[in-house]
Amino acid sequence: MSTSGHQSRGFQTTIDIARQQAYRVAPVAGQKRPPTETTEQPPDLQTPGPVVKQATFARQNANPDILVESAPLETARDLLNSPVKRVTASKIILGAGAPPEPSPDDPPRSTPVAPPSSQNPLLSLSNPKYGLPPALTANFAALGVRSIYPWQASCLLAKGLLSGERHLVYTAPTGGGKSLVADVLLLKRIIENPGQKALMVLPYVALVQEKLKWMRRIVQDVEKNADDEQNDSNFPRRRWKKMHKNIRVTGLFGGSRTTATWADTDIAICTIEKANSLINTAIEECSIGELGVVVLDELHMLDDEHRGYLLELMVTKLLLLQQDIQIVGMSATLTNTEMLAQWMNAKFFISTYRPIPIEEYLVYENGIYPAATSRQLFQTASKLTAAKSLHDTIPPHRIIQPSTFKQLASPAINAMVALAVETATAGYGCLVFCGSRNACPINAAIIGEAMPPAEPEELNKRLDLLAELRSLSCGLDPDLETTVIRGTGFHNAGMTTEERELIAQAYDQGVIKVLVATCSLAAGVNLPARRVIINGARMGRELVGPAMLRQMCGRAGRKGKDSAGETYLICVKSDMQAVCDLLDADMPAIESCLAPEKRGLKRAILEAVATGLVSGCEAIKEYVRCTLLYRSLDKKLVYGIMNLALQELVDEELLIFKDDESYEASPLGQAIVASAFSPEDGLFVHEELKRALQAFVMDGEMHIFYMFTPLQAPSNTPIDWQIFRDQLDRLDESGLRALQFVGVNPGFVNKMVLTGASLRESTPTEITLARIYRRAYTAFQLRDLSNEVPLATIAKRYNIPRGTVQTLAQQCHGFAAGMVKFCQRMNWGMMAAVLDHMRDRLEAGARADLLEMAQVTFVKSWTARLLRENGFKNLRALAEAEPKDLVPVLMMVNPAKAQKTHTYPTESERYAAKLLAKAEIIIAHANKLWGMFSSSYKWNWRGCILTCGFPDREMLVELEE
Repeated sequence: MSTSGHQSRGFQTTIDIARQQAYRVAPVAGQKRPPTETTEQPPDLQTPGPVVKQATFARQNANPDILVESAPLETARDLLNSPVKRVTASKIILGAGAPPEPSPDDPPRSTPVAPPSSQNPLLSLSNPKYGLPPALTANFAALGVRSIYPWQASCLLAKGLLSGERHLVYTAPTGGGKSLVADVLLLKRIIENPGQKALMVLPYVALVQEKLKWMRRIVQDVEKNADDEQNDSNFPRRRWKKMHKNIRVTGLFGGSRTTATWADTDIAICTIEKANSLINTAIEECSIGELGVVVLDELHMLDDEHRGYLLELMVTKLLLLQQDIQIVGMSATLTNTEMLAQWMNAKFFISTYRPIPIEEYLVYENGIYPAATSRQLFQTASKLTAAKSLHDTIPPHRIIQPSTFKQLASPAINAMVALAVETATAGYGCLVFCGSRNACPINAAIIGEAMPPAEPEELNKRLDLLAELRSLSCGLDPDLETTVIRGTGFHNAGMTTEERELIAQAYDQGVIKVLVATCSLAAGVNLPARRVIINGARMGRELVGPAMLRQMCGRAGRKGKDSAGETYLICVKSDMQAVCDLLDADMPAIESCLAPEKRGLKRAILEAVATGLVSGCEAIKEYVRCTLLYRSLDKKLVYGIMNLALQELVDEELLIFKDDESYEASPLGQAIVASAFSPEDGLFVHEELKRALQAFVMDGEMHIFYMFTPLQAPSNTPIDWQIFRDQLDRLDESGLRALQFVGVNPGFVNKMVLTGASLRESTPTEITLARIYRRAYTAFQLRDLSNEVPLATIAKRYNIPRGTVQTLAQQCHGFAAGMVKFCQRMNWGMMAAVLDHMRDRLEAGARADLLEMAQVTFVKSWTARLLRENGFKNLRALAEAEPKDLVPVLMMVNPAKAQKTHTYPTESERYAAKLLAKAEIIIAHANKLWGMFSSSYKWNWRGCILTCGFPDREMLVELEE
């Protein structure tokens, strides 16, 4: 049915309105724009049209200096003019259940709008009641935050919050402005208390990286309220004071190459594990008094099966300390907010305000049914399951016409493609969530086949994106090559970090119109969409939970980026009853993860005793009373669990029960806590290291790489026994001896290849054996990573996604650091030295001959190898080089970027200048490292550069990114 048909019936979605605008269809391949061509600024998205608003917020700082070589237009022409018949998306027509045309007397549907700050002065952050410096409010305004919502003002102005006297727990819908409240409270505390530090805790590395960029932009040119000294007369001192008044923001997470420490930062943005380790260290070193505020984002992670107990440990320790530390917790999916606030002795605030309304729909058998609330969705779904003639029994508002194409024979696939293409044709972004990692590229390809032809400018941008993906060290993924050119992409954990960042940025800027992702994207990064399509209620084999469903739907429509949002849940018949239950389910209440079956209380007590937080029985009881567990269960039961945990820790020789009826941690217990291991993992590591001390295989690398393999990381990757046997066959005598020493039997591997069996894990012995073989299989991948084998080659060799290899490398960095620290605490000095050397190799991803140069900032393994092959043989040669001599080598690191500059002379000069500045920093740091190698000092390159004036902090951040 045509657009006019839609209008005659009076039913229009936001996409229908946009489609009424003229949409010029471009030829399959257009002309390349000249270098001097300028593009118009796109209009605001509130004016419907096929143009997507430019990126804002965290993505607004996309580096304009990133240059790539475009692939020839003939490549795009070949792809788009394929002889295979193009798939056409099915039309979506009005159904019998469409609402009647609205009367002229009916009030127009409008988006809730907060009153302007001119009418309510409290909605301006520059209001004196908030006490924020002008530089900070100007930075907020520059990033689009010119006024706040009434609920944000009410929350911030609640008694005791801005002054840091009270804790806060609050919940608000996704897109409702939660983060701003925490940002204001954190920054105000740091600005007004120059000697204090802040922790911002987020669950995922991607969120840490995104928040890091945002926070660095917010604090630019903002100074802490530090008093100037009267006799500040010499220049170096003035420079140091200026730097000290600036707010230093650092990202800390596993796999991060930063060498910044607690003393080098004012705001540490970190993962849950890193935050817990930092707090333990600060308590042990009696520097916890420097901590002023802790922000816990995604507080619903408290009941996460694997990591929730760490969040509870952090809060429990801070509550027991009763220091002047403000705790701020927030989430979009809290139901028992009041109970959590009572546990934390905090104010609580609940907001249901969402600035952009979301229209919800259920899609079943090509019918689209509106559902404004979960209850209505549930009722609709229940009727559909019992209906004989669906369209007669429950007339849909819109109908997706069946497709004649074989690829779209499934109603669910047909609906996904039709809805996605409709959104893209109208010029808006669409997020499609699917159930598995493998389904992402498949669905992206299917949608891409039905996408409309691109205009010349869009095509050029996609070619630029492909060139940039091709320039990555891992090369261009074939699936991305075929989807990106058509305006679709995918995003999942099997991709490398660099690939995910480029694809996410391209989607945010409108280069890619449709992004297909797994549910991890819903909680991972901030990528809103006009329309969210959930293709099936299962993510993997499991039914998606109410909290994850809300997070996925919350991606639709975000303030500042869109004016409306729509969600479509596509359901198949086999899942209808499960969907009914899901949509009628309440959000689960947050529960403690310190329960006996989760064994978290053992770690909680061990950490508290090992850091000196508690020792006597009464102190331990007081500590347990600060846990969420104490508020969740009967008090006698909690004390019984506590006594059982204490007895187990004593039996395992992690705690020592003294004559004065107090407890202290044994050296083993201290080592486990310092290494950030759980008691169970720490005991396993201890047994393996004790055996290694008796007969460590030092004439090869395999024993160490096995030791560095994380205990949990390999469990998600199945073993390909044929590959395992091939790698065993290629080992030298030393490597084979090392793996046999840890428990690998070549005969068993051969048996698994011949029988095709899988590892059994029904008994403790079988579980231990399975862990050994998984770690050994993963150790082969670590060996390759440390010997400069390209990531793409490793992924192909072991038949695993490239992102999995990269994630493994990141996990190993943290685990390896823990192993080194474990040996140091156990006074196993020689073992610690050997492991520390190999940890440097693992972190650098390089052989031993490059280790010196790989410690220089901006010099990774590939750059170090190029420098060595082009005459800079060692650190001394690098330190004595001229910056201009390094520029040609740095251009070789990314030849695609260098080649692009030949087409654009102005960009060529900028790119060369950037590389020259980078070369100066490399040489400056190499000089300092060379000088320091003669002493026993451990060098902090960031402190060196800042102190010596190479360069200022903002330039350093830009170059580092």
